[in-house]
Formats: sequence, C-alpha cells, structure tokens
Amino acid sequence: MPDVSASLRDAVPRPFWLDRPDAPEPAPPLSGDTRAELVVVGAGFNGLWTALLAKERDPDRDVVLLEAGTVAWAASGRNGGMVSSSLTHGLAHGAEKLPGELRRLEELGLQNLDEIEATIAREGIDCAFERNGKLAVATRPHEVDNLRHVERLAQQYGRAIRFLDREEIQAQIHSPTFLAGTEDTEGYAIVDPARLAWGLREAVLRRGVRLHERTRATAVTRTGATVSVRTTHGSVKTDQVVLATNAFPSLLRRLRLYTVPVYDYALMTEPLTPEQRASIGWRGRHGLSDSGNRFHYSRLTVDDRILWGGFDAVYHFGSRMGAKYDQRPETFRTLAEHFFETFPQLEGVRFTHRWGGAIDTCTRFIAFHGTAMGGRVAYSLGFTGLGVAATRFAANVMLDLLSGERTERTELELVRTRPLPFPPEPARSIGIGLMVRSLARADETGRRNLFLRLMDRIGFGFDS
Repeated sequence: MPDVSASLRDAVPRPFWLDRPDAPEPAPPLSGDTRAELVVVGAGFNGLWTALLAKERDPDRDVVLLEAGTVAWAASGRNGGMVSSSLTHGLAHGAEKLPGELRRLEELGLQNLDEIEATIAREGIDCAFERNGKLAVATRPHEVDNLRHVERLAQQYGRAIRFLDREEIQAQIHSPTFLAGTEDTEGYAIVDPARLAWGLREAVLRRGVRLHERTRATAVTRTGATVSVRTTHGSVKTDQVVLATNAFPSLLRRLRLYTVPVYDYALMTEPLTPEQRASIGWRGRHGLSDSGNRFHYSRLTVDDRILWGGFDAVYHFGSRMGAKYDQRPETFRTLAEHFFETFPQLEGVRFTHRWGGAIDTCTRFIAFHGTAMGGRVAYSLGFTGLGVAATRFAANVMLDLLSGERTERTELELVRTRPLPFPPEPARSIGIGLMVRSLARADETGRRNLFLRLMDRIGFGFDS
C-alpha cells in the first residue's frame, strides 16, 4: 500500500469549487415580516430551480427564496459536478424499483437534461458544462457481468449505453484495475456545480425573486388559507411553500424519518501535466465511476485536475450534522490510496483540496415528492447524491402539485409513492451499519448476503 501522506500534506480543507475569490456577495437577510405568493425554503439546486421555473411559468408571481447559509455552500457546491439524466439512481436500480414506467422516466430524464443544457446557454451561465457522457467500469470479475446486464437493460428501455471490453475501456482510460466498462453517450454531463448554482442565483434575481441569504427558516404553520414561514430574522406569510432543504431536518416533522444525512468525501488533484494526462489516456473527458456498491466517482476539470470521491458514506448516530464532520482524515487516506491503485502512473501527484458534506438519502434511493397543509406546502427529498439534474425535475413536480392540476408528472408512480421510513434510533444506526458492512462484503464476493436479500424483500437497500 503506497504511503499517501505526502500527497495529502498540502490539501486545504475546503471544497475546491467554493475556494475562489469571485463568489457572489450574500444577499441581505430577511428583516422583519413580509408577504409573498410563494416561499421557497433552501437555495441549493432544488430551491433555485423551483424559483426559476415558478417565474418562468408566471413572471408576475411574487417569490421569496430563503437560504440558511449562502447559495451553494452545502451539497450544491460540494458535489462532484457530475450531471446524470437518471431519475431513478441508475438504470439497473430503476428496473428493479419502477420497471413499468422506466422507459418513460428515462425519456423524461433526458428531456430534463436537455432543458438544463438549454437554460445554461440561454442564461449565459459560465459553468463549464460539457455533455461528454460517462464511463462506468468494472474492477472485479463479477462486475463485468453486471455491466453486460446494464447494456441489455439499455436496449430494453431505449437507452444508448454500450458494453466495453477490457481493450475498449483501456483505450478510453488506462488503469490496471479496469476490466470492462459501459459508455453512456447521451445521459451524462460534467459541470462546475458552484458556478451553476451561482448562475441560477443571478437568473432568479434578474426575474425579481427576493433572495434572503443567512436566513434560517425555523417553522412553517398554517392558518386557514395562509401559510407562515418563521425565520431567524422575521417571517413571511404566503399562499404556498416549497421545502427544498434536502439533507437538513425538514420543517415538517413527519418527514424526518424518511431521510437520513450521510457524509460523502472528495479529493482534488493539482493540474496534471500534458505528460501525466497522456499516461492515463483520459482523452474523452467522460465522467467516471466504478461499479461497486461502495463506488468511486471521478472527472476532469477544465484545467485537467482529477476529482476523486465517494466510497465511504458515513452516517452519524441520531442523524447528527455539523461542520466538524466535513473533514475525515481516515477517509481521505483511503481515497488517496485507491486513487494511486487506480492510476499508479500518477505517483507523485498531490492533492490540493479535501472536503466532505452531507447528502440526503432515503430507503429506496430515489427521490420522493408530496404535499402537506392542504396542498399548500410541497416537498421533494431523498436524491441520494444524484440531485444536480434530478432537482430540476423535482422542482417541476412540486410546482405541478401546488397547482392542483393533474399532469403527466403527478401521475407517475415515482411521484405517487414514497419509500419506507427509517426506524428510530438505535435501530437506525444498527441497520445502517449492517447495510454498509454487507454491501462491502457483496463487493468482495459478488453475492448479496441474507441481510441484504431480506432488506431487498421489504423495500430497503440499494441494488445498483
């Protein structure tokens, strides 16, 4: 095992995407009480897309957007910037959970990705969006058959995903660990996530959305036809509310058992030299992930850095969250070791940034949607790490639900159903711990143990 201490020594403990001097100045906090037609709580991707789409549907609608921190400070500015069209956390997972409508969900997901690309162009958002596709790789023999299965599913559900044998995957990216792969040429892009969020921020401000950053919403209540959102700096009376808080505790207490926050971690290398990049042959600038249950994700930046993240997904007892969990030295060491096992030809490359952050996950690993307070409050939760694009689809779902009209989106099984809740503590921590250990074992053996098979039968677990 290589000693990775030197590679990590100078890595600053900040998200790469947020470590820049040109971040926008925060909008002023809410001051006192006000009135609006729509209040959106949370200004990550979900809330930003909701505010933008609400104004596109009705330019005269009075929209207030509340953010506890600043735009992009949480998951929207800490992710890998990999933009997936999937609404079901992958084709194989969708075939397991929602086979009857998966073909249409794949079409809707691709349409959603097309619309994201069009919005970025129309709004002039400088976020390094590149629709170059994605490679998924097998690093263990049993994963090769899994990828062949994905190709068969793609043919069944109308997707352009093809299997690559060892020679073909090595022609795309050189690594001694890559045994085979699949290439998705239409359903993936890469992006600078913070710049995308900041660009959406400017787009909603241009349309007259009233943004208040550093304004934490503390409660939502209903009196007759009016909903009130209380904050640390005042309150907003409104007709309708969208809750886009994702990993953070929902203002609707009954939703808190449906998601848990898990911490994901990433590293960013220094820029590669032309010789270093040539040594790994990464010419196509695809997004990249491996095929384990505990998987790594990776991509190149515009200046030829490699982002390398994933593998560990860490849950803290009681769904605890906090800045102290953003740094986890043992995970950074593990990630660095895996990086150099994957790309031994890059020995000596250093990491410049190391960071972590919380994502929300639910028991079906597919986002769920709904309303409360007589249809005046809408929510979407449980994106499980694939929210860069799926949050825009969810924004349209929530606006449809608030309108009270039946649409194709509101009639989807994906929208009409919800996952099973997590059990209360301590059963929650025990179950998540067993799940993580069982998935790690399944990665080694290629077989799901009795615990995983039981979880699959009752609707818990992850099988893609």
